[in-house]
Amino acid sequence: MRVALIAPPFIPIPPKIYGGTELFLAELAKGLKRLGVEPVVYANGESTIDVEVRSLYQESEWPLKSDIFSSLKDINHTSWALQDAAGCCDIVQLNNAPGLANCRFLNKPVVYTVHHAKEEELSEFYSYYPEVEFVTISDYQRSRETMPLMRTIHHGMDPTVYTYQEQKQEYLGFLGRLAPVKGPHLAIEVAKRSGIPLKIAGEVQPMFRDYFERMVKPHLDGRFIEYLGEADLALKNELLANSKALLFPIQWNEPFGIVLIEAMACGTPVLALPGGSVREIVCEGVSGHVCENIDAMVERVRNLDIPARLPRRYMEKFFSTEVMARRYKALYEEVLARNISPHPEIAASESAAA
Repeated sequence: MRVALIAPPFIPIPPKIYGGTELFLAELAKGLKRLGVEPVVYANGESTIDVEVRSLYQESEWPLKSDIFSSLKDINHTSWALQDAAGCCDIVQLNNAPGLANCRFLNKPVVYTVHHAKEEELSEFYSYYPEVEFVTISDYQRSRETMPLMRTIHHGMDPTVYTYQEQKQEYLGFLGRLAPVKGPHLAIEVAKRSGIPLKIAGEVQPMFRDYFERMVKPHLDGRFIEYLGEADLALKNELLANSKALLFPIQWNEPFGIVLIEAMACGTPVLALPGGSVREIVCEGVSGHVCENIDAMVERVRNLDIPARLPRRYMEKFFSTEVMARRYKALYEEVLARNISPHPEIAASESAAA
């Protein structure tokens, strides 16, 4: 079975620093290959994943310079990838909206992974494609959509690439975009109120530069509140493996937070505010705690007693690359076994022509 995994063209697979969708696709491709599936990844030419990669654009572009022209690049890349995949793959997996509009011309089954929070315009757009198999990345996300063919498959990461550390250092960690919805200003508040230092890593996107300058930067002193910059895998491992806990004080309903399972892989418990998929990912008292408010999070920091082996084992059991890849493989096999053309009008025209 050959599966086309079509990524947006802006960030390499795997991502060097930022890129949640791209990290997911790298892990999925790796997991599928181990299961005997042949993935073909459509991404930019800087991709280094150890599977077949096909590219229209050679260079990455991040952060995006222009929404209009970047969208045109996305459309061009995705339509080319679909045309190419039609001739060499059995099934196509899309991860960006432009591909759906083009899949009308594709006589191959299509799987689409929904990576974003609920957006009414996109939900309406999805309703025009009832033949597409949609994958949501959390049950919370699925509960807010109405597509007829839809199931949840949680993200998974390879635990072996993360540093497992039993002895933690006396600091808290925050890893993520430095944006209001991620709550780094609240992580700083928790650190100050609990008296435990905080190390922060993550991207400062141009649209949130003002927020960073006002709400985060004034607190940075290089000692108690420290900013480490953007995080590659090495920095992620150093930060997460040694943290007493990962703080996840989100202010929105996040569909799935990959950083949560990355921390668990390092044996580091998560302290999170509720929202979106958090209660699906954080097992109370095992991989961390879901805190109702900042007061509760401060109290948990002061009385944290979860041994490192529990988050690690929980992650391996429920959120590994192998678990995720097996569920996607089963979905692909189920879709192909139906032997039903995703677009009856195309099948009918082909039959008439024959």
